[in-house]
Order: sequence, then structure tokens, then C-alpha cells
Amino acid sequence: MSSLQEIERAISALSPADRARLVKDLPTLLPELDGDAAWERIIRNPAPSAKLSALVDAVDAEYGKNPNVFPEIKESDFDRNT
Repeated sequence: MSSLQEIERAISALSPADRARLVKDLPTLLPELDGDAAWERIIRNPAPSAKLSALVDAVDAEYGKNPNVFPEIKESDFDRNT
């Protein structure tokens, strides 16, 4: 049995409370799960991303047609709910 399989079995055997705690602690254990780190990788990736560019273009076009559909972003929107 691989270490990964052992970890998966151990996680499956956890109580709901322990699983919830693990979910909360995972970004500390696995920094690559941190949303800020993920965005940093996306920003710093020099390779073009056709899907991301298409999404940005679509949102930009929609904003140009109907800007009132997009809510104003407030500083409090970035507060973490912890």
C-alpha cells in the first residue's frame, strides 16, 4: 500500500469534527492550496492561457454592455470568514 493510500484511508476514518479541523488546517499543511499562492502562480505564468483570456474578454464585453450588473467591490469583500 502506498503512503497516499494510507493517508486517504486515515482521512476517511476521521470523525466529522476531525475532518472539519483537517479542512481548516490543510492550507497550512499544503501551501499550494492557498488561494493567494494559486493566483500568484497564474499571474507569474508566462505561458498564454486561451481559456483565461476568453473569460476575461467575455466579462469585459459584458461589463461594457451592462456595467450595473456588476456589484461594486468593497474592501470588506476581501475579509476572510475565519
